This record gives sequence, structure tokens and C-alpha cells, in this order.
Amino acid sequence: MSNNKQKIQRLTLAAFFVAIEIAMGFTPIGYIPLGPLSITTMHLPVILAGILAGPAFGAGMGLVFGITSFLHATFYPTVTSFVFTPFITIGGIQGNFFSLIICFVPRIFLGWFSGVMYNALAKKMKNHILTAMIAAVVNTLIHTALVLGGIYVFFAPAYGQALGTSTAGVAALLLGVVVNNTILEAVLAGVAVPALVKALQPSAERMGIHHVTAGASE
Repeated sequence: MSNNKQKIQRLTLAAFFVAIEIAMGFTPIGYIPLGPLSITTMHLPVILAGILAGPAFGAGMGLVFGITSFLHATFYPTVTSFVFTPFITIGGIQGNFFSLIICFVPRIFLGWFSGVMYNALAKKMKNHILTAMIAAVVNTLIHTALVLGGIYVFFAPAYGQALGTSTAGVAALLLGVVVNNTILEAVLAGVAVPALVKALQPSAERMGIHHVTAGASE
């Protein structure tokens, strides 16, 4: 396959993933409100991009995830949206530079590390579907830990003020998110991502963009 054709196919794939991420980001499909936070499905295309096309591609999709999250928090704010954007003030509480860190860094890392982990596991495991499942679940958990950890480290007092609770109450709330929201997100990723990898891998290989090592096969 010529380099030009491969570049065009990669750009087409990138546009496809970006379109999906944007559509999910601004419809109820992407963010399902549940209390002060939301259950999200936005992590699924990011993980899938990293697995199918590599860490750099996944990181790019993570950036798109971060942008949609930032825009969603800025233009459709809730009482705690200041943790994702510095450009709103709610109840006298405003976000800051750390809002951008929380909004972008975990999402970019999610896509990048999904590709890195999948490549590493694929060298040792022959079942690429199981490999995709492990990478999807683990990276979902890491992503949540980074987001919620950032909220607690940088905004615990303000977050508690916004919700009318103490810093200890914030810790309990975030732990509840891990137990409830995150488990659902991890299960969803563990089911959906391997199924999508199985469906899309042949096309990715025909396009010459599937980066998985030769040792990864069913």
C-alpha cells in the first residue's frame, strides 16, 4: 500500500473517531448525569483508538475527549463543573489552571496508555480479545483514579463547599463514585471494546494501520 493511500486512510479513520467523540460529547449518549458527576461512555472510542491504531492516535483521541469535556463543562455547567474549566464561576467558586490539568491530562493518558498496554500485553498473550478486555478495564480504572484524584487533591475544599459537605464528605462521595459509576464504566469498557476490536480489526489490517504485534492473534 502506498504511503499516500495509507495517510488518507489514517486521516479518514481519525475523522471518523473524532466525529463519534463529538457526537457523543454533545448528546446524552456521552454523559449520563448521576448526581454531581456523570457516567460517561466517552472513554470507549479513546481506548479503542489506542488499541487499533497505537498510542499516538489514542492520545489524539484523548485530547478530543478533553476538549469536549471542557466545552461541556463551560457551556452546560453544573455546580461542580469548575473542576473541568477555569472559565465559569458558580456560587463564588471558580476553576483555575488545575481544572485544565484534570480535564485534559487523564484523557490524553487514557488513549496513550491504552495503546501502550495493549501492545505490551499482545507480545505475551495470543488472545487479542482478552488482551483488549484487560486493557480496556484497567485503563478505565486508571482514568477514573486520575480524574477523581485530581479533584480531591486540587479542589477538595471548593468541591465540598459547592456540594455543602466537608472535605471528609468529598472523600466519601468520590469513593462512592468509584464503587458505583466506575464499576459500571469498567464493565461497559470490558464488554464493548473487545467486541469493537473484533469487528474492526480486519478493516484496520486491510487499511495497513493495525499496529498490533504479530504475536497477538486469536
